[in-house]
Amino acid sequence: MASHPKATEANLVAPGHAPTNASTAADHGGGHAEPTAWGFDASGWVALAMVAVFLLMIWKRVPAAIGRALDSKIGTIRSQLDEAAQLRAEAEALRAEDEAKAAQADAEAATMLERARTEAAGILAQAETDATALVERRTRMAEDKIAAAERAAVDSVRARAASAAAAAAESLIRDRLDDEGDRKLVDAAIGELGRR
Repeated sequence: MASHPKATEANLVAPGHAPTNASTAADHGGGHAEPTAWGFDASGWVALAMVAVFLLMIWKRVPAAIGRALDSKIGTIRSQLDEAAQLRAEAEALRAEDEAKAAQADAEAATMLERARTEAAGILAQAETDATALVERRTRMAEDKIAAAERAAVDSVRARAASAAAAAAESLIRDRLDDEGDRKLVDAAIGELGRR
């Protein structure tokens, strides 16, 4: 028996205690047993506390309150989604209105451009007509002035020629006629008057 003293100690059991061996002592942290109360260890008490919390939550109607809060939040989200949809519809309507206004503005601009081109063509045609009429009027006025200048020049030449002829005739008459010749001419003229 002296050769196996450890085996003898392992087989000894104290009265009222369960037999322990080295492996059991190693499993419980060196021979200490886990604390228990009313038959529950730590994990049992945690489970019991969770059950108590759940029962308390059900008794205080926490799930219903959570449901109401979630319903309220869902309602708020739905109203926000509805508002967002309405804002989107309004934005699309505004965009369509702006596109319609832009198209109308483009059409008006095209109409105005066409009208301006037509008016410019009319103004150009009128200007050409007016320029042609002005050239014709100026040409006629110039021709009339030239004709008047020609007539005045011819009349002036005629007047000078007549004046020169009269002066020459007077000079010839003076040179060729004397008082006796004048008397004969006057008597002849009076005789001609008496015959008529």
